[in-house]
Amino acid sequence: MTQVRHYLQFSDLNHDEYRHIFERSKVLKRRREAGELYQPLVGKVMSMVFEKNSTRTRVSFEAGMSQLGGHAMFLDSKSSQLGRGEPIEDTARVLSRMSDIIMIRTFDQSLVERLAAHSRVPVINGLTNEYHPCQILADIFTFLEHRGSIKGKTVAWIGDGNNMCRTWLQAAKILGFKLKVATPVGYELSILDGEHYGSDVFEPSHSAEHAVA
Repeated sequence: MTQVRHYLQFSDLNHDEYRHIFERSKVLKRRREAGELYQPLVGKVMSMVFEKNSTRTRVSFEAGMSQLGGHAMFLDSKSSQLGRGEPIEDTARVLSRMSDIIMIRTFDQSLVERLAAHSRVPVINGLTNEYHPCQILADIFTFLEHRGSIKGKTVAWIGDGNNMCRTWLQAAKILGFKLKVATPVGYELSILDGEHYGSDVFEPSHSAEHAVA
């Protein structure tokens, strides 16, 4: 039996896999802009679990699934047993019997990991307090479209050391660019995943001027 692969943080895929995703995305985008119908997901169902609501996340996942021929189901705490205290393990078992893929947007990363551990189908992290891999995936694809390869480039992050910043750091290590971070005092990155990041990958400071220089 093939092991189910999940996308819970940016580091779940390697450089070659991202290169394939970006190249494939370019092809699919050109097909759609040319009015070409491409629906490989006919008959497939995505369950979308929203404990944190988001207009853009819901619309992008639902539209993407529809454009590829599949169907997306929206579930939030008001319309599911999660709002009544059902264990996430039970939710995983039920949803993965009736869905082909699950996307979840929630609070703690540990909850997403527990969902994935008990799911028969792939789980995508739509956002947690710790990581936001789909957003960074989209940001980097946009860069590639307009500026070419991101390898060897420098990205500046100005703001809190939050889930976005943490995910940019993972991306920098995998895709070979440098991340210069400027955070307010007391809001530095608190999670480095046990990794050592050299100055060629990660350069933290409290100065916005330094980050963008």
